[in-house]
Amino acid sequence: MSALSSTASPRSAAALDDDVAGFDGANDLLRAWSRGLRPDPDLTVSEWADRHRWLSSRASAEPGRYKTARTPYMREIMDALSPVSPVQRVVFMKAAQVGATEAGNNWIGFSIHQAPGPMLAVQPTVELAKRNSRQRIDPLIEESPELRERIKPARLRDAGNTMLSKEFAGGILIMTGANSAMGLRSTPARYLFLDEVDAYPASADEKGDPVSLAEARSLTFAHRRKALLISTPTIRGLSRIEREFEASDQRRYHVPCPHCGHAQWLRFERLRWDKGQPDTAEYRCEGCDTSIAEHHKTQMLAAGDWRAKAEAEDSHT
Repeated sequence: MSALSSTASPRSAAALDDDVAGFDGANDLLRAWSRGLRPDPDLTVSEWADRHRWLSSRASAEPGRYKTARTPYMREIMDALSPVSPVQRVVFMKAAQVGATEAGNNWIGFSIHQAPGPMLAVQPTVELAKRNSRQRIDPLIEESPELRERIKPARLRDAGNTMLSKEFAGGILIMTGANSAMGLRSTPARYLFLDEVDAYPASADEKGDPVSLAEARSLTFAHRRKALLISTPTIRGLSRIEREFEASDQRRYHVPCPHCGHAQWLRFERLRWDKGQPDTAEYRCEGCDTSIAEHHKTQMLAAGDWRAKAEAEDSHT
């Protein structure tokens, strides 16, 4: 049996231009065809954010271009969520207001623009998911031309853009609450963004642990799946994010002392103050015991790095 063969060469731009000349909408067709020939730039999530992300005054106290340099400790976390990284599961146990949710939103924007696929973003409740959609996701889309181009305005009848669902070529973003078993089990998801997991209920509509229900949505994507779990911890021994962190390689962000260069992760017990005078509080380096002033923080964070303290139970975490 012989196989069919062809000696036809790929159509050139000039040949296509001759074919569609004079055709209504020909220019739009040619522009779309040309865009399809250009490969997407090989960006990491942090590089995408620095190039394409703009913060709205509705979502940030400092509106304008997003700069990873303002929160350098988030760079490795975001880049682990990039397709080029073998990491499949990122766990971030954090303090309040350190830029974690915005980093997760950068990942959402990157995925829509660079690596589309189905994504499930989970807040503690459906009401919080709606609020997050209005206050963070809508501004994320509105302030980025690349995302506006891919997600139609909600006012259009066939937009596929609702408060809890954003459709785009190659994927969809579903937003739901950890208290909704139906939302957690509604669709397969290559990407999972689980925000403030310590505020999740123990069970979603008595159907099981919300994190487990959400992660079951990604099993079909095997090694191509990515999950981000973030939260401020609550009660020691009962905290969901603490349990997840202890199962990871327990990386801590180490910063160098501006005086002796000793690398350390900052901990509360290194704070010192005179009894009854909290305004005298100062941080003491664990290496040289010299006081570290607040103005050193920017320099220290920029020079810091993440260092593993244990072996993860799962090598992809």
